[in-house]
Order: sequence, then structure tokens, then C-alpha cells
Amino acid sequence: MDNNDRNKAAVARMDELANGTGDIAWLDEICTPDLVNHALKKDAAPGLEGTRNFLLKAQRDKHPARWIESRIVAENDLVVQFGMREQVWPGGPFRGYDFPAGTFRRETAFAYRLVNGRIGERWAIRDDLAMVLQLGGRPVSEASRR
Repeated sequence: MDNNDRNKAAVARMDELANGTGDIAWLDEICTPDLVNHALKKDAAPGLEGTRNFLLKAQRDKHPARWIESRIVAENDLVVQFGMREQVWPGGPFRGYDFPAGTFRRETAFAYRLVNGRIGERWAIRDDLAMVLQLGGRPVSEASRR
């Protein structure tokens, strides 16, 4: 297996975790101990701890996400996965909007920098406006923020 294939395999295992079909214990195996996850909220715990918390809180067993269409491109230490994802939203607030429960699709790209076959950095680029429009999100009122 060449370096690009090895890196794609690590991203595929991370994808299984994000979709709720993999074992959370893999996180320590597929990521570097000093992982920088740029996709986490600013107030989240950093690195592996924050990523683990996010995956556990997402409860993908109850609120699945999956690729409808996906492409993976790898070159040296960089891997980009992009396409269309479908996700079940449990209902509740997200980025200043309140959403009812429902299913939506949005274009998504994940970018990774790998170190010796392990994920060292992760970025997420998503079309959140598509989510807002499909789920009929309403801005959270000032009163409900208190």
C-alpha cells in the first residue's frame, strides 16, 4: 500500500466514526496525540478530547449521517473528501438558529493533514445555509438565549 492509499484508509476510518459505524476507540489509533481539529466549536475542548466529545454527543446511532456522493483525493500528506452528505437532525439550536427535527442534505468537504499515516489536522467546510433552508430554521430569539 502506498502512502496515498494509507492516508485514504485513515480518512475512511475517521469517516466511519463520523457516520456512527466505527468504534470510537479507533480515534487514538488513527489520529496523532496532538490532533488539531479546526472543525470544533471555539469553546470545545481541543484535539482528541474535543473530537471524542463531539462524536459521542452527535449520537450517530440515533442521528445518522452518510455520504450520498463522495470523492477522496490524496496527495502526499493531504487528503480531501468532498461530496453530498445526508444527515438526520434531532432538533434544537445550531449557529444561532433553532431547527425542528428532520433530514437534510448539504455539500461538504473535509480536509486532513496526515503525519505518518495518522490524522494530525482536520477541517470541515459545509453548506450550512442548505441545512437552514431545508429544515426551516428560525433565528433564535434574544429571550430564548438567556
